[in-house]
Amino acid sequence: MNPELFFGLFTPVIIFTVAFDMDVYMLQKLFWQIVLITIPGFVVNYILILWYLQSVTKLPLKTVSWLLFAAVLVSSDPMLTAASVRDLGLSRGLTNLINGESLMTSVISLIMYRSVVNINLKKKLVMNTTIVGDIIGGVWTYFIESFLFGIVNSKLIQLWMSTVFDDDVNHISLIFSILYLVFYFCELVGMSGIFTLATMGLFLNSTSFKPGVESLLLEFWNCLSFVAFLMVFTFVGLLIPAYTYLYISFSDIYYSLNIYFTLIILRLLVILLMSPFLARLGHGFSWRWAFIMVWSEMKGTPNINMALLLAYSDLTLGSEREKSQILFHGVSVCIITLVVNRFILPKAVNKLGLRDVTSTKYKSVYYTFQHFQELTKSTASALKFDKDLANADWNMVDKAILLQNPYALNQGETTEHQKVTCPDCNKEIDETLNIEAMELANRRLLSAQIASYQRQYRNETLSQNAVQVLVGAAGSFGEKKGEHMSPETIKTYSESRKLFAFIRKVLLNWVYNTKKEKGTPSRYVPLRLCHKIVFAEEFEYIGYLVVVMNTYPMALSWLSQLKDIYDIEIRHANYYFLAYYILESLLKMAAIRKEYFSQAWNLFELGITLVGILDIILIETGTINYTFEVGETVIFMKITRFLRILRLLKLVTPKLLQFIDKRMSHQLSFHYAILKGYVQGEADVLNIIDQIASSKQVKEILLNRVTRNMELARRELGYFEYDHPEIAITMKTKEEINVMLNMALEIVKVFKSKGILHKIESSEINKLIMAKKREVLDFQSVVNPLTVEETLYHIPWLAKDNKSIQYIQEKAKILTYDCGNDMFEEGDEAQGIYIIISGMVKLKRSKPDAEADAKHLEKKAGPILYKDYVLSGEIIGELNCLINHPMEYSATCKTVVETCFIPKQHLYEGFKDSFPDMQDKMWQKIGLGITAQKIRENLSYEEWNYKMQLKLCNIYVQNIPKTTKTDIYDETVTHVILIHGAVEDCQLRKAYKAPFLIPITCHQIQGTENFTKVMIIQTSIDMKKSRLNPRKYRAPQKISLESSLIDMVDKNAED
Repeated sequence: MNPELFFGLFTPVIIFTVAFDMDVYMLQKLFWQIVLITIPGFVVNYILILWYLQSVTKLPLKTVSWLLFAAVLVSSDPMLTAASVRDLGLSRGLTNLINGESLMTSVISLIMYRSVVNINLKKKLVMNTTIVGDIIGGVWTYFIESFLFGIVNSKLIQLWMSTVFDDDVNHISLIFSILYLVFYFCELVGMSGIFTLATMGLFLNSTSFKPGVESLLLEFWNCLSFVAFLMVFTFVGLLIPAYTYLYISFSDIYYSLNIYFTLIILRLLVILLMSPFLARLGHGFSWRWAFIMVWSEMKGTPNINMALLLAYSDLTLGSEREKSQILFHGVSVCIITLVVNRFILPKAVNKLGLRDVTSTKYKSVYYTFQHFQELTKSTASALKFDKDLANADWNMVDKAILLQNPYALNQGETTEHQKVTCPDCNKEIDETLNIEAMELANRRLLSAQIASYQRQYRNETLSQNAVQVLVGAAGSFGEKKGEHMSPETIKTYSESRKLFAFIRKVLLNWVYNTKKEKGTPSRYVPLRLCHKIVFAEEFEYIGYLVVVMNTYPMALSWLSQLKDIYDIEIRHANYYFLAYYILESLLKMAAIRKEYFSQAWNLFELGITLVGILDIILIETGTINYTFEVGETVIFMKITRFLRILRLLKLVTPKLLQFIDKRMSHQLSFHYAILKGYVQGEADVLNIIDQIASSKQVKEILLNRVTRNMELARRELGYFEYDHPEIAITMKTKEEINVMLNMALEIVKVFKSKGILHKIESSEINKLIMAKKREVLDFQSVVNPLTVEETLYHIPWLAKDNKSIQYIQEKAKILTYDCGNDMFEEGDEAQGIYIIISGMVKLKRSKPDAEADAKHLEKKAGPILYKDYVLSGEIIGELNCLINHPMEYSATCKTVVETCFIPKQHLYEGFKDSFPDMQDKMWQKIGLGITAQKIRENLSYEEWNYKMQLKLCNIYVQNIPKTTKTDIYDETVTHVILIHGAVEDCQLRKAYKAPFLIPITCHQIQGTENFTKVMIIQTSIDMKKSRLNPRKYRAPQKISLESSLIDMVDKNAED
């Protein structure tokens, strides 16, 4: 096989896969450390290897072979290096430092090899070349041009895959073909294809593609790179015995060992030499890290490929003996490295104490595994009540799902947290509340935040640019001890640039022909005539035409040959044009008088006109001569006259303003998307904070921090919606359209899996849905805020019924509150319902007596927020009016707030006389909001997708009386959520208080308060029909989620 073809087939795949799989955000933090090791460190290591090869007489090499063999030995295999440190438990910083250094060392060594070959070839073909010039040219083409070309290609791939191609096969085919196309194109034009592919891989990450594509691509590239790796070693294993046995002796094996240990010593020496500088960069550095970096370097595919290129190249770079020995030693050093380093590296990590698995982390993982087992057992216990599985051997099932905890504690250790005395306050605290436990919890918190952002991106509720910023911000805190992400951090990442606002202001000042700047026409007829002439559109466009005509003689004056020929014509043309400019200035002065001098653009043009008059005076007096002088004065005059062409920018100013407004709108939308994604991420973290924290104290600290961050972010989000309501409404509209279209895709997928739709039919429907999604992608129009009448049509319990809306409007009032005003206080009697039209309201409730609650209530699933912010479109006071209970929170206006107030008595009259269904719909709306929240909290391992949404398609609200027992769970019920009041389990005597997801093991409950309601979630109708139910089914009143999901899902209960 041709060695060039062999190199081009397998090396690009491995380099791109390793670069694509790297943690780019950590590499950014370790950038200067990696640069220091891979550039100065590489140069020093390369020189030392050259010295070693020159001083050894066993392998006498010519100059070119000597340089190339040093490049072979200094390189490393990034794929094998990453695999060697992946499961050793090293810190994230050290792991990424090793991976980044290995990748860059491999790329630079390959570039060094190509450079030496090309310089040697140029010296033979072109005699007048210099080495310095070749080196400078090589640095420019191999590094700078390749780097820029790689960035451009990564952006193009990201654009194509996110907008054009919507099939997984197309994604794989496209990126596979582009990879080799880019590689061979770069090699053809003289750039480095390897460096370009490494740049592309680093700039493409999990958020660069459409949701769900990244994992498929990574699996494909890992499989392909493994095949390439296997082919290389297989081919070399067959090649060496066949072609090198004539020139190899037993002493060469000893020499290979000598080369290996020399490389280890030289690498250790270089890293220790750089360690004082490395310790002051990135996340620090120590001598232990130096030893691990030395033993972690693996040599493999790049080394073998370069040795093959040298041994079987058509170029005459050495004798056959030199080539065979270079191939043998290059491959044997790789094999020795794989055997020795893989054996020593784990032992060195353990001896140096660099495993990032402390006792605290070990216990934390132990508790996480316990929680996993509890979830598994809970699911199994729920399935026992399934009628179809009643005759299964549940003892065998219980034994099968019982897994041995791989993180089981030693016999002397206890699962209980020991108490220690705090040295500062002498209080007894949990021993896990230490720096190590907090750092572990912080890292898990960041991982949960990143997972939430990526999940939002997969669900297409978060844009690609927004998720990249959020993931990057969270990733930047991965190794920072004592620091955590906050809304202030997000604000610095998402603040819009003020450059566009400045340019917009400047452009608006240029457009002077506006009503405000026209002024009042004079009462004198001549001045009024001048005013009419100046502000006529014809006069304005004549000025533009004159400027265009004037550019021709101005351009001729800069060309020396034409200037001498047309000197008289150019001078006369300047006189005529200057006369027009003087007349224009006089007319403007007469039209707007003293206001003329208050406009910057008029003063600018007047200054150019005065310079033109001065120019003519100097020419006529003979002070300057354009024909024989090219001094500073002449150049200044020419440049000043040429500035008049800037007037033409006023023609395109409206288009520029439209473009800038569009860009500013994008920046505001980007800021809003980041804030909303951050708020949702904090809400998701709250649902799993029990699994993140290792103790109660750590949980309390994290809970306070996350709650505070979410409160600040929601407040910032509220201020943004108040300042830019059209942006917020547009973003929400696009998000909900995407959610609904994704749900439609899931429904089509389910229909296809059940055989309802054929493959061709489902493909046609998918095309229609994808066409709609592309329309949403190009959707740029701004949706205006809703009016009072439109807001009423969007209230779920009014159901767009004209009679109900007209009835509400009879007594509804528009109330406006100033910033800082209180709408009501906690404990006030409920007066009615407030529908927020615009503005932001802060809701605050006092904290209850936790000890009193704990005596008779079960622990609630999920934290309770005592501060919240409600925005336009949300409703306050529904529940309090329904149960006629005092307000449980106070409401304070944080901005100017406009509300639509519906009196309570008016609602009661409607419930009693005209619209009795309105009360049921109001309860359904409240129950649906609480139900959605409780399902998210208690079933956090289930994503909010099509299946979860279908669970809320068949729901109804049921009263739980205080005097009688009520059955809840049967074959048709999946979840029961207590939305108001309190109940007691009739069998286990456990008490539950709303809001609470009642466990499936509870079959009969009884109300403990006078007013108790639950939300019943049933299975689908088809499933009910398919099961044999001895009870007669009676369909209660239900609400369809499919018609009101947008209005209901994201709203929580106002209490």
